[in-house]
Amino acid sequence: MRTKMVPSIAVSVLPAVVAVLLGSLLTGCSSSGRRTTENKIPAAGVALAGAGSTFDSILFKSWFTIFQHDNPNAYITYDVVGSGEGVRRFIGKNVKDENRVDFGASDAAMTDDQIALVGEGVLMVPITAGGVVLAYNLPGFEGNLKLSRKAYAGIFLGEVTNWKDKLIGESNPGVKLPDLTITTVVRQDRSGTTYAFTNHLDAISDKWHARYGAETLVDWPGMAMRAPGNEGVAGRIQQSIGSVGYIEYGFAQELNLKTAILENKEGKFVRATGLSIIAALAGAQLPDNLRAFVPDPSGPDSYPIVTYSWILLRKSNPDAAKAKLIHDLFSWCLQDGQRYAPVVGYVPPPATVVVKGLAALDGITSGK
Repeated sequence: MRTKMVPSIAVSVLPAVVAVLLGSLLTGCSSSGRRTTENKIPAAGVALAGAGSTFDSILFKSWFTIFQHDNPNAYITYDVVGSGEGVRRFIGKNVKDENRVDFGASDAAMTDDQIALVGEGVLMVPITAGGVVLAYNLPGFEGNLKLSRKAYAGIFLGEVTNWKDKLIGESNPGVKLPDLTITTVVRQDRSGTTYAFTNHLDAISDKWHARYGAETLVDWPGMAMRAPGNEGVAGRIQQSIGSVGYIEYGFAQELNLKTAILENKEGKFVRATGLSIIAALAGAQLPDNLRAFVPDPSGPDSYPIVTYSWILLRKSNPDAAKAKLIHDLFSWCLQDGQRYAPVVGYVPPPATVVVKGLAALDGITSGK
């Protein structure tokens, strides 16, 4: 299947569409398992169902709305259920028919054992990238909170339990920190965001490595508050004084949450921005299966917690119309669609990754 640029939405329509999206993205993120589209299937249309990552959900809502506007015969739904559940539904074993999907999305990709369960073969295409930030709720604190690697690892290990702890104070000289108990906010579901965060902790903390490792679901120490999805964690942080939790960069931007400046591998304190996330991913080399992680990126300008997020596709699809729509949709997302990513807090993959992703999409075969 040859890669073809899908026409982009008319320029005159774009400002209105983006404005509506930016005003409603988080409003529509109030419950786990929601779908990103509500349009009816057109008479001659082709329907695609997807499920998975909450990390991607803001960008997917933007992409799928714009793509469907320009391709009215396409009907795309996406259940925002978390990476772990998305992988399960994509594999399709012991899954109700109504929950089976044509594509999944995961920030943890898939393991070799999971891939072996899909008889049609699997393509994992890095479709976007982003950062995992530590958002906090400290009323009255107006400074730029810096957290060293020892400090934020200690917080999530349950060893640093008060905001006045000396490990936090050492990185914030001259700053009055509140005398508040630290409450961590974490994911209760299997999550690619959790995997990205714990993969980083696994790389920088011997204690974390010995006790937990890199996982999509963690039995968190202490009195951690648990919530489903990135939006659930973000909402709990907003409501809980003294809290800190890990969420995708775009969610923090949309909700205007304060985020910590983190110490990177070079000992520099770096804020999450599009540029610092791009710098962190610059040296990543993707193997043939396009699955690569950057648990502790090098470089003085690199933000320390970053990840790709993957679309999960079957190499062979018996439905030729679906195979073509999958190819066209995600080819558009990788190319023209990337211009919408920074607007909602995501980072386009490097050009070399886009080329490899398009080549992978060209390998999709169909019933014809």
